[in-house]
Amino acid sequence: MTQPPGPTLPEELLLLALDPRRGRPYCRNRFLEYAMAGAALAELELQGRITEQRGEIQVVNPLEPADPVLAALLRSLPAPGKGRSGVTTRGWVRDAGRPAADMCLESLVQRGVLIQETRRFLGLLPYHRHPAGPQSYAGPVRERFAAAERAGLPDHRSRALAALVAAAGLDPHVPGAGLSSRSAMRSLIHERWPAHAVYRNVRQDKSDASGRRAAGGARMNTGSGS
Repeated sequence: MTQPPGPTLPEELLLLALDPRRGRPYCRNRFLEYAMAGAALAELELQGRITEQRGEIQVVNPLEPADPVLAALLRSLPAPGKGRSGVTTRGWVRDAGRPAADMCLESLVQRGVLIQETRRFLGLLPYHRHPAGPQSYAGPVRERFAAAERAGLPDHRSRALAALVAAAGLDPHVPGAGLSSRSAMRSLIHERWPAHAVYRNVRQDKSDASGRRAAGGARMNTGSGS
């Protein structure tokens, strides 16, 4: 299976999300994973392979795309006409986020677009960084996104990408994104169902983290007053 010309939406999103020198994402890893799954859905929708109905993903064309990452993710969705119901967009984004990110990273590393560097936290726990590789096209991706932004995001693809950028909280880090531009990108979240699924998962994680902090603070206050 050959690689199609030009980057896919998940690849574009990943290259916008990573610091090309340090190889670190500009947002939390988990939020980026959600956004990668959302970007895969957005790409499959643009290719006419899936649609969304009442909060569920429906496969309308099961013919596998040329990109192997997208093909693998499409296979994880219920095939049409098999008597199986669709899967919820929010649930699929949460479950498929890590596989989508891992497969996309591996593909870009194999092609020299990114380099994988292994480091150790406190000298013990290994983790990875992914700076730009010798075949990187991160610069052109960022330039195209900035040009689309200046033009008012005139096409479906740029609007889908902008909505995902905002849903993951990456909008402060994209080229030339002023306050008005960032506000415009955030307004697209509710118009684009893949981005909205990403946003709902990000919001849930933030709410859960806030609840844990509040519970921890309450326990500390109770202990100090006893």
